[in-house]
Formats: sequence, C-alpha cells, structure tokens
Amino acid sequence: MHDHEISTKFTVFDSSKELSIAEQKLLETAIAIRDSAYAPYSGFLVGASVLMQNGDVFSGNNQENAAYPSGICAERVAIWSAMAALPKGRIKKIFISARSEKTLVDRPVAPCGACRQAIAEYETKQDENIEIFFTGETGKIVKANSIKDLLPWMFDNSMLS
Repeated sequence: MHDHEISTKFTVFDSSKELSIAEQKLLETAIAIRDSAYAPYSGFLVGASVLMQNGDVFSGNNQENAAYPSGICAERVAIWSAMAALPKGRIKKIFISARSEKTLVDRPVAPCGACRQAIAEYETKQDENIEIFFTGETGKIVKANSIKDLLPWMFDNSMLS
C-alpha cells in the first residue's frame, strides 16, 4: 500500500476590483445573463460567460423544466453555444455567478459535477487549461487554473482506449 496526496491550488479574490478590467467585464456578462435565467422551480439563478481564444464571448444561464432533470446548467449552455459556433475554438476562461431568489448567496458556487465533466471534455480536447472563476451573488471570487483543480480524478477519453 502507498499513500498518495493530491493538492490543488486556487486564487481567491476579495472583490471583482482585484480582477483585470477584461475579467471584470466577463464577470459582469455572467451576472447579467444570470439574472434572466429560467429557474421557476429552484429559484437558483446561474449565469456563465466563456472567453474563447479568438476573443469571442459566449454566455448562458440555467434553464429549468418541470420534467426533471430535463433542465440544463448555465455553464453547459455557454460552453456548448461556444463550441457549436466555433467547433475548433479553444476556451480560455469561464466565469460563473449564482444567486438565489430565496436566500443571499454570499459564497462562491462552483460548477456541478455534470458541468465539471463537460469542462473536462473540452480541456482534454484542446490540451490546454481552462481558467474557471466562480462566485455567488456577493462575496469572494475563486479562480481555479484548470478543471483538474476541481476534478483531480477526472474521467476522460483516455479511459476509453
């Protein structure tokens, strides 16, 4: 038996003022689209913006459905919109913001497991890290340098060979 250790590294920003101007705009895009999410059942609204290598920005928000689990998360809406428009594009950064209509979300909200797997697919495909920034309605902003920081034992296409 051998013990192994996995460590991850995150950057935590106390406010958006610590981000670059370009990153602040990406966060603002995620916040704006978040507030028009269709979340009549959970009241939990999420927005995401995706920066592509060519500078294009795509955004998405969560879309719920009475026939659970037919809805879809904001991250996957944004990522799949980007990849549908730019199939050979490379994702550089993803910004995620969440808020609730029921309570104040004052801590960072990381992507769910399904969204982590979707991000892993594209990070593996492009063989280049995707920076992931996530926050709540207020409070700190967390930056992961790669999906591997959120999903160190990720399943990818190498498992299928």
